[in-house]
Amino acid sequence: VQLQASGGGLVQAWGSLRLSCAASGRTFRSNTMAWFRQAPGKEREFVAALLPIASTTYYADSVKGRFTISGDNAKNTVTLQMNSLTPEDTAVYFCASSPKVRLSLAPVEYDYWGQGTQVTVSS
Repeated sequence: VQLQASGGGLVQAWGSLRLSCAASGRTFRSNTMAWFRQAPGKEREFVAALLPIASTTYYADSVKGRFTISGDNAKNTVTLQMNSLTPEDTAVYFCASSPKVRLSLAPVEYDYWGQGTQVTVSS
């Protein structure tokens, strides 16, 4: 699986951004897909995940109610819609994929990673 993330940029507080992750490979539809983020000087942290079973979704508490993860099997893409952004959301965002069909918050559990896209939220 190869992943290509896009859609980052600069936005003012309380604005919105939409990140996309294009995946190649036939295993996309059976993999757990997730978004992580890493702010300067901080560890990479879980943001959201989409499981292939009934399109089940999970979110970090810090983004619950503001971010939405969704998948499009026809286009092999996973999208992260981010609303009500705050400066605390500023980070490099990574999409990731795991063949394990279960929720995992640990980056080490994901075998495939996109290159990251910068999201900067100004106050």
